[in-house]
Amino acid sequence: MTPPSGVVVLTDRLVARGGLDRVVAGAVAGGVRWVVLREKDLPRAERAALAADLRAILADVGGTLIVAGPDPLGGDAVHLPAAGPYPPPTVGLVGRSCHHQPELDRLTTEHYATISPVWPTKTKPGYGPPLDVAGLGSLVRSSPVPLLALGGVETPEQVTACVEAGATGVAVLGALMRANDPAETAATLTSAYVEAVTPELLEPGAGSPRSPRRGLRPTVPTQGSSLTARSGHCRPQPQTATKGEK
Repeated sequence: MTPPSGVVVLTDRLVARGGLDRVVAGAVAGGVRWVVLREKDLPRAERAALAADLRAILADVGGTLIVAGPDPLGGDAVHLPAAGPYPPPTVGLVGRSCHHQPELDRLTTEHYATISPVWPTKTKPGYGPPLDVAGLGSLVRSSPVPLLALGGVETPEQVTACVEAGATGVAVLGALMRANDPAETAATLTSAYVEAVTPELLEPGAGSPRSPRRGLRPTVPTQGSSLTARSGHCRPQPQTATKGEK
């Protein structure tokens, strides 16, 4: 399974304007193809039902639901906290939350990680200190897996900065959960991502295309997603067929 890229939505039903289903549907309409279901306070049965609802929203566009925690709730993708479990469960896609180099160094068979906070965040005020773009770039270069930038990402300019630092995408919570128009917000952020990973057009009279933007380069979309990308520092993508190896 391909690691997530582009704009990845993290859910929070308690702040979702107009209901979580509405926000996720709007984000998907705006181009999002990856959603991480949090809501860890719910009983398993309720959380599994919510997972089924969100998978149905993503199904029509070939999107993927990732479940926070080791239980995939009937799916095949999980996102784990930095604290554990170690080793990760054997499922199709495994991500982990990381915040600094020692946590990245503990990664084994994970396929990707989030790195946070890049900027101060309204969702977890005081959580930090923020890495800023320079810190993000440094961790991207040393990470054994692709990284998603998380924390305080709210504007197209921030998306572009994260991509240019080498992140394979951005994980967004507040900017989409609290949006008056989730579809419009998602489309704006997604467009910034696509523009950042797309090589610039050939200039008239030039003998070769202009250099692509620093950071990521696009690859062939799969399963209806236009947001699949590969890391710009030529690190091979993890393969699920050889999960025991890096």
